[in-house]
Amino acid sequence: MAKQMKYQTIKEVFRRFHELEPEPKGELHHTNAYTLTVAVALSAQATDAGVNKATRDLFKIADTPQKMLALGLDGLTEHIKTIGLFRQKAKNVIKMSQLLVDEFDGEIPSSRAALMSLPGVGRKTANVVLNMWFHMPTQAVDTHIFRLGNRTGIAPGKDVDAVERAIEDNVPAEYQLHAHHWLILHGRYVCKARKPVCANCIIRDLCPFEEKTL
Repeated sequence: MAKQMKYQTIKEVFRRFHELEPEPKGELHHTNAYTLTVAVALSAQATDAGVNKATRDLFKIADTPQKMLALGLDGLTEHIKTIGLFRQKAKNVIKMSQLLVDEFDGEIPSSRAALMSLPGVGRKTANVVLNMWFHMPTQAVDTHIFRLGNRTGIAPGKDVDAVERAIEDNVPAEYQLHAHHWLILHGRYVCKARKPVCANCIIRDLCPFEEKTL
């Protein structure tokens, strides 16, 4: 674990991220808050590309909780059977849809606690929905951000909660809204787990990682 990067260095890191991609976007396809929540819940231990492939036809016929309930467990399972843990995920989506109808008037709630009360929605999923749909500066820490935060010292921490707090505590406010997207994309395509592509890294001169692949 690298030591915490200094404020001015972090500010320069995110200035470069912003310059390269001012409006980074999540890669999960969705049409509304409900389909976003379902897609993020399905993406646990699965790739965004795999989820997008499975939901391409699904969301054409089931883009609301009511339509998902009409499709039913068997119908949903058939659509998402290519995704890891699909049986449990299908059960969660049906339970989530029923709860949304019963407790939230069929609408996705905009508080973290309410979101986390939904079956299959943990803190990371709630943070993604709050960030992408409701434009809150929440930080959804996945394996890419956890690795990148510790490798670079941008947001070191022993667990995902600690890394989340480190981002909130140390990244300048003007970059908070898009911070997790910049970090995810950088971790996914440049600062990879086994073979980071340091030659293509726009922050390599600021990064203390000793095993650079230059």
